[in-house]
Amino acid sequence: MKIRFLTPIILLCTALSINASAQTSRPDKLYSMSGVGFAFPMGQTSDYFKPKFSTSLGINLGLGDSGLFLYPKVSLHAFTFNQITPDPGFAYTIQKGRSTTYLLNVALGYRKIVNKWAFYGFAGAGGGFILTPQAGVNASTLQVNMDNKSNSLGIAEGGGGIEYNIGGANLFIEASYMYGFKKIQDRTFNTVPISIGIKPNLSKLLRKL
Repeated sequence: MKIRFLTPIILLCTALSINASAQTSRPDKLYSMSGVGFAFPMGQTSDYFKPKFSTSLGINLGLGDSGLFLYPKVSLHAFTFNQITPDPGFAYTIQKGRSTTYLLNVALGYRKIVNKWAFYGFAGAGGGFILTPQAGVNASTLQVNMDNKSNSLGIAEGGGGIEYNIGGANLFIEASYMYGFKKIQDRTFNTVPISIGIKPNLSKLLRKL
């Protein structure tokens, strides 16, 4: 699955949130979100995945006048892939390969603002794909043909974070637990993403237009 298939969903949520942002004076009505960090495999997942660089993109859309918000997020986690058993039709296992996730989670959260600080938690579900590499070896031509296997799965994710306001944006650090409802390498996929980044306050920008 390519990221272009997830992009329209984020754009749709953004369009809806821009329309809704004019209907309330809530200061945190609409944020965009961009984070970087690592996703740490947990339990049996660490048998075949090791953390590499990860990114996440999303929006926070305030619901009503309380602290509730809608949180769609795309997670692009990268892992080092050490295959345990070869895939059907392949004789070799991949070691120190690269695996990438394309996962969309839509969560409901609650934010509490205290002066320049904000604290939030969220929980939701979604799904997507995890790409794992495959290698076919042709002994007669001495060639290795690389390919990717798409592992589709549903996910549940819950977590929380801390924000600090710097004017027109918030700096944040966020941690969550992500559980996959399908096994990879006959082992359940679960990981703990930790990211830091920035959330520009689009509510303030829209009010100035």
